[in-house]
Amino acid sequence: MEITATTEVTERTGVEMEALTAAAVSALRLMEVVLDQDPTASVEELTLWYTSGGRWGNWQRTGPDDP
Repeated sequence: MEITATTEVTERTGVEMEALTAAAVSALRLMEVVLDQDPTASVEELTLWYTSGGRWGNWQRTGPDDP
């Protein structure tokens, strides 16, 4: 399962932590629901894939693990 979180701000500030927090909280909520049926379920990764604007401009993760 994949969780995607999108955040947007009007100021030039890093909002990546808010997006990562949203994804983490969503994953934890799903875990709460799933653990009754599958006690071996786990959260495997929390990764920032793309960001645009702000101080550093556009950035996208590259590498062998790209979806």
